[in-house]
Amino acid sequence: MLGFAMKSVTQMVMGSTFEDDQEVIHFQKNHGTVWSEIGKGFLDGSLDKSTTRKKQYEDALMQLESILKKIIKERKGKNFSQHIFIDSLVQGNLNDQQILEDSMIFSLASCIITAKLCTWAICFLTTSEEVQKKLYEEIDHVFGKDPITPEKIEQLRYCRHVLCETVRTAKLTPVSARLQDIEGKIDKFIIPRETLVLYALGVILQDPSTWPSPHKFDPDRFDDESMMKTFSLLGFSGMQECPELRFAYMVATVLLSVLVRRLHLLSVEGQLIETKYELVTSSKEETWITVSKRY
Repeated sequence: MLGFAMKSVTQMVMGSTFEDDQEVIHFQKNHGTVWSEIGKGFLDGSLDKSTTRKKQYEDALMQLESILKKIIKERKGKNFSQHIFIDSLVQGNLNDQQILEDSMIFSLASCIITAKLCTWAICFLTTSEEVQKKLYEEIDHVFGKDPITPEKIEQLRYCRHVLCETVRTAKLTPVSARLQDIEGKIDKFIIPRETLVLYALGVILQDPSTWPSPHKFDPDRFDDESMMKTFSLLGFSGMQECPELRFAYMVATVLLSVLVRRLHLLSVEGQLIETKYELVTSSKEETWITVSKRY
């Protein structure tokens, strides 16, 4: 799933250069070094205590920046048949540093969020034959034998519920942070303007007072508009949705539309999945599934 996400993100952000698998593998190596330190080294302070790790991080970051700078320079003032993410930033009249930072953040975060959303969605589908059957029927009804198109993807309402419930059940992003725009107050406590506020999303997403049977994978809960509104307010849908998650939803929808149309997704008996909570939630070990053909 990570390899699949890397190919999707690199080609969408940086273009046809990354149709070459060797370029993707090179990018993935540097990405892994940088992301692991963002998820751990900065949070626990261990990066500054290790000269070797810090140098590896800085070298990998420099290589990623070099790739992005080269592509930004190539795309400026030129027209290409393929429109990519960097083109949109260039057309937004941002300066080079802003373009570099935005494309870097999107590339780093999108790969992980997309990979983990796809992984957890497939994993949860193997645990519920009923959900998988309902998803297959919707996909078959919307697409039939026709190819997948953006217009038809918008019709996959139940598929979106499956992905929303995947984000909630897996606690995909267990924590987020945001600067307080205005001075706030909770009971007697004042939150000054521009205070960095941490949101314990992993707790909120499985609060039984909001989500009945919070540990159950149940996409039907999002038939209730109030549930979707709550989800949107947390930043997982609607106007508050981050670009990286929006892209992940699209990629995961395409992936499920292809796989579920052709295959039954089955769990491996006796497999115990332990969860690792970092910036993006993953399983501690690789998760395995089995498949059988539908036709």
